Amino acid sequence: MNTIGLGIIGAGRIGQLHLDNILRFIPEASVRAISDIAVDHAKAVAEARGVERVHADSAAVFEAPDIDAVLICSSTDTHASFIEAAAKAGKHIFCEKPIALDLETIDRAVKAADEAGVALQIGFNRRFDPNFMEARRQVADGAIGTPHIVRISSRDPEPPPIDYVKVSGGMFLDMTIHDFDMARYIVGDEVEEVFATGAVLVNPAIGEAGDVDTAVTTLRFRGGTICVIDNSREAVYGYDQRLEVFGSRGMVCVGNPKPHTAVHSGRDGDAAPPLLHFFLERYAQSFVTELRSFIDAVRGGIAPPVTGADGRAPVVIGLAARRSLREGRVVRLSEIDPG
Repeated sequence: MNTIGLGIIGAGRIGQLHLDNILRFIPEASVRAISDIAVDHAKAVAEARGVERVHADSAAVFEAPDIDAVLICSSTDTHASFIEAAAKAGKHIFCEKPIALDLETIDRAVKAADEAGVALQIGFNRRFDPNFMEARRQVADGAIGTPHIVRISSRDPEPPPIDYVKVSGGMFLDMTIHDFDMARYIVGDEVEEVFATGAVLVNPAIGEAGDVDTAVTTLRFRGGTICVIDNSREAVYGYDQRLEVFGSRGMVCVGNPKPHTAVHSGRDGDAAPPLLHFFLERYAQSFVTELRSFIDAVRGGIAPPVTGADGRAPVVIGLAARRSLREGRVVRLSEIDPG
């Protein structure tokens, strides 16, 4: 297969990011069309980047014979139905997380892709961060021995709009879902039980919307590894993303990258650069690498590195965490997903 023809569903922030990365870094793919219900906005995005076709109806993208694969970058509530439509049309699929907020819908979408024989990759971009990839390699190669304790800190610089909080599925299915995926990826094992505690310490409106903005979640893996994840919706010093894996033979840590490593020293002490502001800056290279991996999978006829099953598993953990928070107890994943 030569150049992969792509259609993008959703011309918002993440859709534009993927479009720009394809244009700049992935010559093996060509964006042939964009679809968005806000068609005037989509036309402006397309015109600025030289994409010729814009549609208000996504069906036009799925039906186009020159489109081999689609990138689903629309709102969460549309992901599963678009996966099913793309699969029916025989298009390979890259879909942002989560597939859906309930397992029945996820299972239906993943089954549609499986039965159609198309690639389905879920957008857990942090797996493609070179620092996390190196930590995963060291764990998988046995450099730290048997993993005993994993610690993940994931803190946003500011909370999202309340209207977004209300429809996002809450902290565990919107924010911490990335950390649940990272824990599985780093440890290379499956979670058995979850305990979560949380509070509203940043914005009372988040609590009024039925969510928390500060949480600590403990995961216990089948092999015995314990993982502790702490989250906050507001770290005043910037986007804080750190990881540590402690094992029987040592430890591997991943800290926060900064714009530069120069430290100025003067009469008032030392001054270092602040953290990168948010995920677009922190994971800029990761977004490119994940799309390149998807295109390589489509071109090579191989399974993508983050499958539908990988997209499903963190949702199960997130649903268990929500129940644990609500009921104040340890929740086994088998309670959420008996199968």
